[in-house]
Amino acid sequence: MLIPEIIQKKRDGLALSTQDIRQFIQGVTSHEVTDAQIAAFSMAAFFQDFNTQERTDLTLSMRDSGQVLDWSKEALNGPILDKHSTGGVGDTVSFLLAPLLAACGGFVPMIAGRGLAHTGGTIDKLESIPGYNTGHHSAHFKRVVAETGFAIVGQTSDLAPADQRMYATRDVTATVEQYGLITASILSKKLAAGLQSLVMDIKVGTGAFMSNSAVAWELAESLCSVGTAAGMPTTALLTDMNQPLANTAGNALEVLEAISFLKGERDSERLREVTWALAVQNLLLSGLSRNESEARVALDDAHRSGRAAEIFERSVHGMGGPVDTLSSFEKTCPEAHIVRPLFPPADWAGQTVLRMDTRQLGLAVVALGGGRTFAGQTIDHAVGCSDWIRPGETCMKDRPLAVIHARDEAGFAAAAARVTEAIQVGASSEFASSDGVIKQFKVPRSHG
Repeated sequence: MLIPEIIQKKRDGLALSTQDIRQFIQGVTSHEVTDAQIAAFSMAAFFQDFNTQERTDLTLSMRDSGQVLDWSKEALNGPILDKHSTGGVGDTVSFLLAPLLAACGGFVPMIAGRGLAHTGGTIDKLESIPGYNTGHHSAHFKRVVAETGFAIVGQTSDLAPADQRMYATRDVTATVEQYGLITASILSKKLAAGLQSLVMDIKVGTGAFMSNSAVAWELAESLCSVGTAAGMPTTALLTDMNQPLANTAGNALEVLEAISFLKGERDSERLREVTWALAVQNLLLSGLSRNESEARVALDDAHRSGRAAEIFERSVHGMGGPVDTLSSFEKTCPEAHIVRPLFPPADWAGQTVLRMDTRQLGLAVVALGGGRTFAGQTIDHAVGCSDWIRPGETCMKDRPLAVIHARDEAGFAAAAARVTEAIQVGASSEFASSDGVIKQFKVPRSHG
């Protein structure tokens, strides 16, 4: 079938066959399919959607467009697992969850991305660690995973290259939000990493790409159904992003907080709640734990014993970072020129923080130079915000809304305006609390 016929078939609302989809994606990879045809295909899908079989075929075809990591020669003595987050503000979960899972017997080959708009990127955060190389070839990446239990790298052109072309076109044709295309984009890369199971962290709220839990639930269902049908059992948690997850937002600041957390020097209730919830599902789905109680005991022990912290340090060193990251990072990490608290307006005294526009808080970090407004933009790893006031807390004249880490006065002023604008205050009776974990979507029964 000719490429225009495949596009027409989807445009007219007909289901595409496995061969149709495979032919189209092969054409995307070989550049036989033009950008205009990718745009037309994506728009047809936007209006006509895909059924579960089509989404699965699209995911597998995109996976097979490039290298698929084979772990058989590494003879790993545990399951290969991972999680994926849809992005948020202060999301440092990866730095805690990966070493925790490794300490519990899992192997986590994490392929992460950079930040764009208000969300921070795992790769950008790691590059605040002196020497850390996020661009290692797959052989080195696999060796570090085998030796330490986990490693984190950026996506290369070898993994799911069809997705890179498809996404670049979708990004400029208003078709990013289509569930089938989102599903294939996320899962093709995870399947290319050779995963045996996956847990999705789907953010919902003012700091997420999806502010509506019903919409997020639809995406969760698609991801879990397709991932499981493709041979990678997948489950999902919907987690709250109506406030920053960690106590910091900014590249070096988040790495420093994660290290302090792993060492037992600092805690964050919401960060712990979400990390442990995701890790429990990873351990259950992979068979490393028999029940939730057993999983939580294992995670608590991995944290308290220091094993997770030790594994984090070994993995960082394996990827080019210092051998003593746990002790040296605080002394060597980038520091902002200005570190100053932002106090609330005088008329806020005694008022309760009712809600936060978390997207604006993320954009405050962007205004400081710690995030991107376009791909490839240089970022400042030192800047960010820390010590957020939280919804439900009372504003006091000597209690900062946040501590701002800025490179200059202009950056401080821009961030201060964003933070202040993002916070809504009122009477305590108007406050409604929310949990970090909203609800869970389990693996479909028919797939085990």
